[in-house]
Amino acid sequence: MTEIEGLDFEGLERRPLSEFTEKAYLDYSMYVILDRALPAIGDGLKPVQRRIVYAMSELGLSATSKPKKSARTIGDVIGKFHPHGDSACYEAMVHMAQDFSFRYKLVHGQGNWGSPDDPKSFAAMRYTEARLSAYAKSLLEELGQGTVDWQPNFDGTLQEPTLLPARLPNVLLNGATGIAVGMSTDIPPHNLREVVTACIRLLEAPKSTLEDLSEHIQGPDYPTEAEIITPRDEILEMYRTGRGQIKMRARYERENGDIVIYALPHQVSGAKILEQIAQQMTAKKLPLVEDLRDESDHEHPTRLVVVPRSNRVDVEQLMAHLFATTDLERNYRVNMNVINNHGRPEVMNLHTMLKEWLVYRTMTVRRRLQWRLDKVEQRLHILDGLLVAYLNIDEVIAIIRYEDDPKSELMKRFRLSDVQAEAILDLKLRHLAKLEEMKIRGEQAELEEERDWLSKTLGSSARLKTLIRKELIADAELYGDERRSPIVERKAAQALDETDLMPTEPVTVVLSEKGWVRAAKGHDIDVRSLNYKAGDGYQSSAQGRTNQIAFFLDSTGRAYNITTHNLPSARGQGEPLSGRLTPPDGATFVGVMMGQPEDYYLLSTDGGYGFACKLEDMVTRNKKGKVVLSVPKGARVLPPVRVRSLENDWILAVTNAGYMLVTSLSELPTLAKGKGNKIINIPAAKFKTRDEFVKAIVLVQDGEKVTIHAGKKHKTMKGAEVDEYAAERGRRGWKLPRGYQSVDAIEVQD
Repeated sequence: MTEIEGLDFEGLERRPLSEFTEKAYLDYSMYVILDRALPAIGDGLKPVQRRIVYAMSELGLSATSKPKKSARTIGDVIGKFHPHGDSACYEAMVHMAQDFSFRYKLVHGQGNWGSPDDPKSFAAMRYTEARLSAYAKSLLEELGQGTVDWQPNFDGTLQEPTLLPARLPNVLLNGATGIAVGMSTDIPPHNLREVVTACIRLLEAPKSTLEDLSEHIQGPDYPTEAEIITPRDEILEMYRTGRGQIKMRARYERENGDIVIYALPHQVSGAKILEQIAQQMTAKKLPLVEDLRDESDHEHPTRLVVVPRSNRVDVEQLMAHLFATTDLERNYRVNMNVINNHGRPEVMNLHTMLKEWLVYRTMTVRRRLQWRLDKVEQRLHILDGLLVAYLNIDEVIAIIRYEDDPKSELMKRFRLSDVQAEAILDLKLRHLAKLEEMKIRGEQAELEEERDWLSKTLGSSARLKTLIRKELIADAELYGDERRSPIVERKAAQALDETDLMPTEPVTVVLSEKGWVRAAKGHDIDVRSLNYKAGDGYQSSAQGRTNQIAFFLDSTGRAYNITTHNLPSARGQGEPLSGRLTPPDGATFVGVMMGQPEDYYLLSTDGGYGFACKLEDMVTRNKKGKVVLSVPKGARVLPPVRVRSLENDWILAVTNAGYMLVTSLSELPTLAKGKGNKIINIPAAKFKTRDEFVKAIVLVQDGEKVTIHAGKKHKTMKGAEVDEYAAERGRRGWKLPRGYQSVDAIEVQD
């Protein structure tokens, strides 16, 4: 190395920057994966959770002790074991204390620890108090019995356990979520009794398949009572691969006509649900709902009341819409990624996870029994020495009293070990009584019996499995409970169309000559007597219901759709359609249509061409409309006419020159779009100069009267009089009587 500006780099290591950054990033990512984000298969805890639980046990905060300030606990955690931010550490502690977050909570808190509506609304650590829950005992009970390895804390002054000796598969019971570097984990919680029975099944029959285990574990069990509606085959596939998703749906009931939601999916806020529904109501996209109320209290933690607009509302359809458009139905990602027994991250299926945990549990129990066996043998060894002392009490006393090195003399005289001699020298005078010899012999007998049992259990895998099985059953009885999240097969919820959500009330949509639109309630409306703007007047109207779409036809042959429930009232003069739609420049609206999607309308031009078209063929979401009628050059679009029957309707067409033709509608084609066929024949030369064109087209049925208006005159025809003008489609027709050839309008009456 050379000196640069007086700096000496001699003896320093040189490495390429790319190599250094790669190693630094890999070291960081492994730290995050192993020491922060992912739980261990053994105890199902992340390092911060494990350190909180251990620190609380060291403070004596058992389930039966008096709680201490959370700040005291967090101080111990970050000061002794976890040198990170106090707020993040406290939040991890709060999470373990919330019964709506943890299926089997590890911390029992006093004070404000948040609510399901706002889990982060907990009080500061200086206000709350906490102690360990009863369930936490299953993680800590065997800690001091040689069951786990220990490691130095961050500054090397203390020892902390690398894992906790969990008596139950906590990794499945409480689940875990975490985001590491390049990987994450999402393990759902499960029911303790179901998981324990599956573990016992795997203990007794190691060759059990995933299907066998799934007989016991039906699916996840969240802290909420909402339904799990994921199909059975999808749950099995999730358990088979370790990846998938779970779908939860809120539960509700009817109460005096209202809808009461009493269980929400996991980690869903009732306040957010109300906000989502209210937003739809404000945007007028949910007219079936009249009111919302939050009646939640301590007795009913979740009670959201939805008030339908009327008792005619289909509640199941309404709730299906809410499930699809709000968090009342929610998906949860499943990625069962854990740190395995070899210290490496692995995505495990259910069978592997239970098998790995049983390996850990077997190892833990074996270490516990071996530790106890060592203790028993050590005690028996000492008792053997004490018994020698009692049998030779006078000689022992003499040696202790007169010898310069009584320990060596005792070891030499009675062939004692160093430990035995030390125990004899530590005896108090009060223990030299005759009764002590009897106690020693009694203790010897008990310990020898225990040693035999421990030796046999350690030497027999069958005995070991039986012991593990008994302990699992005992813990299941102590900590187990019924399933909270019922598993129910439901159809997938789908959002309804806006029209399907509308109340079905009769309505009349009125279109003016200038293109202004409005809606009047009911069908008995005198549309011509409504108030119109100066220079404007009645153009067209259609009767339907508020949950139907209104279709408009313009002078270019384009069709447009708008919903009717939010049209302005007929009490006013309405609003221009151009504010909602975007017709071509210069285009005007010629008619309005309403009905069922399968209803037909006759579309035609004054050139004498037309066809029958279904309303569903005119549906479009484009504000610029959809071309359905091709308009010949020089022709104009006539108002659409509603078809009552394709077989029984007759077309009555009249030209401005006084020619009238009656022909069967069945002779016209039914098209989705086009020009159509010729209805009445108009000489091309006359039409080109606009000397003759179709003045009006109506549809009439047998027995109905037809009134022809010509200026101040009018003529009513019926039956045979109308039949005189009948002919095949495309004919010229016949002239109307003198005086009625300048037709203004045609009316059809019953």
